[in-house]
Amino acid sequence: MHQQRNTKQKQVVETMLKQAGRPLLPKELLSKAQESLPQLGVATVFRALKKMVDEGTATVVCLPGDSPRYEPSGLTHHHHFKCSECECVFEVNGCPGHLDELLPKGFQLTGHEITLFGRCADCSADHL
Repeated sequence: MHQQRNTKQKQVVETMLKQAGRPLLPKELLSKAQESLPQLGVATVFRALKKMVDEGTATVVCLPGDSPRYEPSGLTHHHHFKCSECECVFEVNGCPGHLDELLPKGFQLTGHEITLFGRCADCSADHL
């Protein structure tokens, strides 16, 4: 079996993704990772993310009308909040549950994703 190489670049990308505490766009991840590895390029970030998704250590977060973001795999069930000002996305822990009660008769729920929109704490403070 051929073992994948775990490069320093991939390790930095993985560390930054874990430390972020929220889903990141590749360009956000690049900016954070370049603090440790200034020579890191966007193509390397995309390769590292693809590898991490393939290995199951990262998950793609797809929000309607938005570019894919990435977060570490293995997080508990959660949803997302997107700031309408800075466009950052944050995790929202918890779930309202019982969503199947909202369905028309005869429909069967197989999954769900809830995205809340508004202003994050930083952007809300700017509007006080």
